[in-house]
Amino acid sequence: MPGIRQLAESLCAALAGFEPGRYSGGDCANLAELFATTAKACQTASARAALRAAECGAHRERGSASAAEWLARASGSSAGEAKAALDTVRAVDACPETKDALVAGAVSLAQAGEIAAVPEHEAALLQIARTSSLGALKNEARRLRLEAVDPDELYAGQRAAREVVHWRDRLGLVCFRGALPPDSGIPFVNRLDAETDREWRAAKREQRLETRAAHAADAFVRMLAGRGKGKARSADLVLVVDLRAYQRGHAHPGELNHIVGGGPIPVRVARELAKDAFLKVVLHEGVNIHTVAHFGRYRPAELDTALELGGPPGFDAVNRAESGCDRRFGLQWDHKDPVGNGGPTSAENFQPLCLPHHGDKTERDRKAGRLGKRPP
Repeated sequence: MPGIRQLAESLCAALAGFEPGRYSGGDCANLAELFATTAKACQTASARAALRAAECGAHRERGSASAAEWLARASGSSAGEAKAALDTVRAVDACPETKDALVAGAVSLAQAGEIAAVPEHEAALLQIARTSSLGALKNEARRLRLEAVDPDELYAGQRAAREVVHWRDRLGLVCFRGALPPDSGIPFVNRLDAETDREWRAAKREQRLETRAAHAADAFVRMLAGRGKGKARSADLVLVVDLRAYQRGHAHPGELNHIVGGGPIPVRVARELAKDAFLKVVLHEGVNIHTVAHFGRYRPAELDTALELGGPPGFDAVNRAESGCDRRFGLQWDHKDPVGNGGPTSAENFQPLCLPHHGDKTERDRKAGRLGKRPP
């Protein structure tokens, strides 16, 4: 105990005297990564110590009725975050590799919590946690959790959990929180994203600098007023349904049926949704879509659908080509082999890139002489 206390006090004293301006940019980048690892290790140690203290009832001696309340006060976090930390420390015992990584500061409590919720996929999820962001880990963990649930049971639970709640905050703003099943939620967010993109482009032309969230608020009001345009070229909802299951009316194990970006659905729901005019249904037999190709920049509708689906066997929407990039908005389709270099407009030659990564890649192609003559 004295040794750990002295080390912790020495570290705090050293950090209090840290002045970034004395170091180079590269040194500060290295230090930032080192501090992040140290912070994760310290947060884990704090949660482990708090769990032990709670088991001994020590939190009551400090005037707190619950361990989460006490830890929240000590760590400056919310009670929900403190409870999640304690729950993760308990659950991670079932995932020894993740526990080792957590104690060493290689992963965060939030990452470990996602892995511990799907312990049977620990190795794959731990690899994602080590190499990618929390968002990417959450997406994969959610996909694996949903796949393990019977689609009818999952859909019934989603329907039962739907809600919209609204209230006023201290500034007088009208606030709300909602949860919708994928068959109604995905079309809503797709239309909202498309309308937000229009608001953002208009604001950029007018040189109005506001956050995307502010543009989304304007887009939401526009949609409620009936002035939204919906999506320009693509469908509001894309279903991927196994042909055999669709014909049969129900799915057998291994037959994929889901809303792109929304998770598994029962075949009966897919059939019902197929009556919607703003829908694309892709019937497949587990094979990739690769037969569409032509030269030039125009993408036919069939190719757009194939690109939006992502690759097999998941067919679960676009994944960014740049590792570690989690940008969802403003993605652009880049020709891996540029058109100026003779590259075709085909599914195999496209990759989704965010605007910054697309710009970097274009500049690399230009320097390599792959873009032909530079336009004026």
